[in-house]
Amino acid sequence: MDTLGYVLMSGGLFFFWVSGLGLIRMPDTLTRMHAGAKATTLGSLLTLLGAACLAPAWAPKLLIIAIFILLTNPLSSSVLARAAYRSGAQMVPLVCDACADRKAARAAANAPKTEETAA
Repeated sequence: MDTLGYVLMSGGLFFFWVSGLGLIRMPDTLTRMHAGAKATTLGSLLTLLGAACLAPAWAPKLLIIAIFILLTNPLSSSVLARAAYRSGAQMVPLVCDACADRKAARAAANAPKTEETAA
């Protein structure tokens, strides 16, 4: 059981390392947010699972922490990414920008009607 715990914790450390590398290497805010959220969530869960294998008495507490991480980490990164997008942070050009398309459609719908557009 100890060997499994150390292997799982090593896997968690690997994903933390990948997350750090992604934060350094990715070109813009949204891709950095993706690297930071996905890899750290998996790294945290593997580390907690490894700790549960090493100390089975802590398993209930570690399960509560894992559930908390699963609920908060993706949500917080999503909120931060949305705030970065809305604030106009520099981004790599997107192939399909649905938010900008909806924003342009709303702006066109709310634009004052002139004689040329009314006809």
